[in-house]
Amino acid sequence: MTNLAYDTQPDSGDAAREQDVAAMNALRPIPRISIQAFCETESVASPIERAGEDRRMAKAHLKVHMGGVATAIEIYQTAPTPNLIILESRREPRELIEALRQLAEYCDPTTKVVVIGHYNDVWLYRELIRSGISEYVVAPISMADIVGVISSIFVDPDAEPIGRSIAFIGAKGGVGSSTMAHNLAWSMSTLFGSEVVVADLDLPFGTANINFDQDPAQGIAEAVFAPERIDEVYLDRLLAQCAQHLSLLAAPSTLDRVYDFDADAFTHLIDTAQRSAPLLVLDVPHAWNGWTKNTLAAADEIVITATPELANLRNTKNLVDMLKKLRPNDAPPKLIINQAGIPKRPEISAADFAEPLGVSPLAVIPFDPQLFGNSSNNGRMLGEMDAKHAIVQTIYEMAHVLTGRSEIKTKKKAGLGDILGRLKLKKK
Repeated sequence: MTNLAYDTQPDSGDAAREQDVAAMNALRPIPRISIQAFCETESVASPIERAGEDRRMAKAHLKVHMGGVATAIEIYQTAPTPNLIILESRREPRELIEALRQLAEYCDPTTKVVVIGHYNDVWLYRELIRSGISEYVVAPISMADIVGVISSIFVDPDAEPIGRSIAFIGAKGGVGSSTMAHNLAWSMSTLFGSEVVVADLDLPFGTANINFDQDPAQGIAEAVFAPERIDEVYLDRLLAQCAQHLSLLAAPSTLDRVYDFDADAFTHLIDTAQRSAPLLVLDVPHAWNGWTKNTLAAADEIVITATPELANLRNTKNLVDMLKKLRPNDAPPKLIINQAGIPKRPEISAADFAEPLGVSPLAVIPFDPQLFGNSSNNGRMLGEMDAKHAIVQTIYEMAHVLTGRSEIKTKKKAGLGDILGRLKLKKK
């Protein structure tokens, strides 16, 4: 019977090795993804482990567990699922289908699954694909088979970019948008073990290199000013490693040149970065020009950070209204109200701030100069300074929402009062 999935019966001797070498040479590097494999036999675990050592898998994080579907279910009851799960199972077809249904209860919607089975069964293959399994491979397998399957899922040149982009912008300068972007990126990489790339788009005044305590020799400027060189390999050279799963595309933060860009100057760079990592955090400066407009219009998610003041409300309202026009089929941007409760400062309540915008705040972050100041001055994230702090827990909750692991808890809206009237008076 011909296997409709992958017929991986290996040839013998030099011919098989030559085929593997030829197959591997044709493959492109695997992007920054997390992979966990659950194997029942050494004959499957061994080529998967060797695949993890191949240069094409250098950016991927691969971990191999001994144990099949039952072990995966046990682990994912308390841990987040990676970008890709590879499962070996010797179960009969109908038992395997049932076991995978149980596993699906603990998998994130975006997680891909590859099954390595021991039955060359057309019915099983069709059922697995119909159920959302990315690929079914019949054992025995080779290292080339593993890298090839992963490549077919994540490196298809005609496929949409695998990475999800989240753009952060402040309603005004100094509201803490970059701080929120950097801390949420760090939290997503730490909590979920997912590869995250932070791109600091504020080339003259960006603070990501300070906040992450990095001083890379190269960064985003090299990519933007030489767009013809941008590909996954070149981009990888420009990234500074900030943590195990977090990389930074740093801004030069110098004024030795003028940073005037065309409207599409960052488009190719962002597309390339999205093919290199599952999560791309864009730290967009508070500005309004062609390239910032295009960057926000193309992002998968937008987060606006504002402080509870009248000018911030006006600017946020303008941003929300414009983004609705630019993105009519997308959800409205998320809102973070930052620096709430500054002593003796008159401010707008969170409910009154949110109502004219038609959005519920993702979070309201209280004013805490000691926590934020110590974090900034030490080049460390808030979670590294005090993981149990209430603000850090709020940031963790936001990370769950922005990665689709939970939803915003809506609250009953309060009265609007005369805020819109005050806005109109200010315009006169």
